[in-house]
Amino acid sequence: MKKFRSITGVLPAYNEEENIETAALKLLEALKSLNFEQVVVTIVNDGSKDRTGQLSDALAAKYSDIRVIHHPTNYGYAAALRSGFTSAATDLIFYTDSDNQFDVREVKNFIAAIEDYDMVCGFRIYRFDPLTRLFLSWGFNLLVRIIFRIRVRDIDCAFKLFRRDIFDKVNIESEKFFVDAEILAKSRYHKFSMTEIGVRHYPRPAGRSTVRPSHILYTLKELAKIWINIYIKRR
Repeated sequence: MKKFRSITGVLPAYNEEENIETAALKLLEALKSLNFEQVVVTIVNDGSKDRTGQLSDALAAKYSDIRVIHHPTNYGYAAALRSGFTSAATDLIFYTDSDNQFDVREVKNFIAAIEDYDMVCGFRIYRFDPLTRLFLSWGFNLLVRIIFRIRVRDIDCAFKLFRRDIFDKVNIESEKFFVDAEILAKSRYHKFSMTEIGVRHYPRPAGRSTVRPSHILYTLKELAKIWINIYIKRR
């Protein structure tokens, strides 16, 4: 008998009209194949200016297991995940991006591991991203590993499985792209266990990434803020 009976898949989405339908249906199919008693796919439309919201609502009207949360404006990546995670009432929460750069069927490889760990983090075996983004990500991962002493090689990989009760203690405060590092840093502080499993990564089939080099300064400010909140204010 399975230890966990229900799972929510969270899909943050901003201007993903070309990807959202494929992403949601593939995730729903992948989660249903795992034979949980309850499966939910939650699309968080983070103030998209294209037809992402309309297409998401059409999916929810057609499939009872798909739900949509709408942000009236673009609050940011972390805010989208916070909305998706806090709305989940299932035993497990899985999240990935809506850009179809992962094979969501690989979540099946994470299920056995979550029996023994509080979270399972994916790491990209080979990463299909522009050279500039690869370099920035390498530097960011190195910095976060040193500062927060996190033993995860691909911190910002958008392919993670959590036990839902982690978020009874881990409160997401960041607003944009520091969210993965924040979750891992706070989880380490609270002594939650984690492991890693490799996942394949593919080129983005449509749309454009919203990550820009201009986000570096903002992310560093969030890093400093979260470090202070964890190691100074909590004391």
